[in-house]
Amino acid sequence: MTTLYRKHRPNNFSEVVNQNHVKLTLTHEIASGKIAQAYLFCGPRGIGKTTLARVFAKAINCETRKEGKFEPCNKCPSCDEINEFRSFDIAEIDAASHTGVDNVRENIIASSRVAPSRLKYKVFIIDEVHMLSTSSFNALLKTIEEPPPHIVFILCTTEIHKVPTTIISRCQRFDLKKISVPDIVRKLQYIAKAEDLKISDNILEEIARRSEGHMRDAESLLGQLLAVGGKEITEEEAGLVIPRSDINEIISLVAFLNKRDSVGAIRLINRLAEEGVELKNFAANLIEILRRLMLAKINPALVENLSLELGEQVEIELTAAGKDLAIERIIFMIEELVLARNEIKNSFITQLPLELAVVRIGLYSGAKDSPAPASPSFSNRTDAYPSPKPQDAARGAGPRPSAPSAIAIDKVMEKWNEVLARVKKYNHSLSFVLKVCEPRSVSENSLCLAFKYKFHKDRIDNPSIKSIVEKTLKEVYNLPLRVEVIIDESMEIGQESDRREGEKESNGGQAGKSAKDAGAGAAGNDMMANLLKTFGGKIIE
Repeated sequence: MTTLYRKHRPNNFSEVVNQNHVKLTLTHEIASGKIAQAYLFCGPRGIGKTTLARVFAKAINCETRKEGKFEPCNKCPSCDEINEFRSFDIAEIDAASHTGVDNVRENIIASSRVAPSRLKYKVFIIDEVHMLSTSSFNALLKTIEEPPPHIVFILCTTEIHKVPTTIISRCQRFDLKKISVPDIVRKLQYIAKAEDLKISDNILEEIARRSEGHMRDAESLLGQLLAVGGKEITEEEAGLVIPRSDINEIISLVAFLNKRDSVGAIRLINRLAEEGVELKNFAANLIEILRRLMLAKINPALVENLSLELGEQVEIELTAAGKDLAIERIIFMIEELVLARNEIKNSFITQLPLELAVVRIGLYSGAKDSPAPASPSFSNRTDAYPSPKPQDAARGAGPRPSAPSAIAIDKVMEKWNEVLARVKKYNHSLSFVLKVCEPRSVSENSLCLAFKYKFHKDRIDNPSIKSIVEKTLKEVYNLPLRVEVIIDESMEIGQESDRREGEKESNGGQAGKSAKDAGAGAAGNDMMANLLKTFGGKIIE
């Protein structure tokens, strides 16, 4: 039986999950025909190194790929041979089992001197290249440095520090990253749909968290669930396969500590002890979550990737559990729990140090809990945008005018920063996505947002995310604005802010107006205009 990660292995660049920084460079090189002689893909296991190598090898050898394009067709004889692993010109070598210098000489160096049998390029994909011996690297060095024009080397490794710098310096290096929880969930949803599998998003998100950024691990875990539960996976069946996660208990304990409910916290700790949970590891994970809450109180940018690591649903639950906690109390909680964790090992009652810690936290009165940090954070404060008091509305000079049916785009831009700030109380990481969009137009109470990249558009198109954005727009503009999302690949990130700065400078006073008029007058003089353009000058009087 074919495993899921092999059955649903990406066949082109668009199917490769994440790794956009790598795909962008590789696709540009393929489209322009400027293929390097050696590439080095490094990063953790199961994130797409070998997959990208195979797609790249297929793309540069595709017989029907048109000039300026980069995706393989997956239909021509060359693509079929590579997909079916029967091409003599694509050599995949496991360095772990071919570490000796003789293997390198026979399988790589000697073979590289022979022209491709049928394809345009002969490609050597060397997996786990760090396992080669020193003499093997030395033998390979000259061939990688000056290979024949028809040879391409793609080296893959999980331990880049073991690869000699002499090899690294002769390759184009690409560092692949772990895959975020939302991206893994989207891929698992695609697989579940393709396999006609009924499974809740909560289970998929739990699988994504347990895989810790490794796509192959997530697909393997989903394959286990498919084998156990058939075509419909329940929570109980998932619990038989998915390793236990303490994140829900941690969120519950944070909520108890927030409410100063020492009884509930102690009951939770004792239940975990009875179930055989390793309390020392549980305490360490709890400290890490509280650390993130503390950093969020200081500056939200310090934990902007929280939803990418834990999932959006966990972020929302954690935000609710930790609201109203003052930063001083969070610091006190961390200090108490660090001491408790260190004492667990030597305690004759395993849970006693944690019990004492939660009691002291419940009795703590050193700082009044208040959700009023200097900057927006997990505390979800809305004090910076107070709602009008009833008596204030009563003082109005006349009846409140009815809300208009639409709003001009310039009015939208005036309060856009307020939208970015307010949306954090619903989804902290969403504001970072909206920062790279450009509000384009308003038509029939519909606001059009432009993004440069498709994965940003897909994030906003998610129904739950879109409802949060529309709810925030209603709060800021007092209008039921719908959200429409488009992609503009020619858009420059930060272009809109630069435009607003330009408008600000143009209204900066009489001197600014005079400079603008003087510059416009100089534009009529070709010589002066060329000088200004060449040397970057401007007329100030």
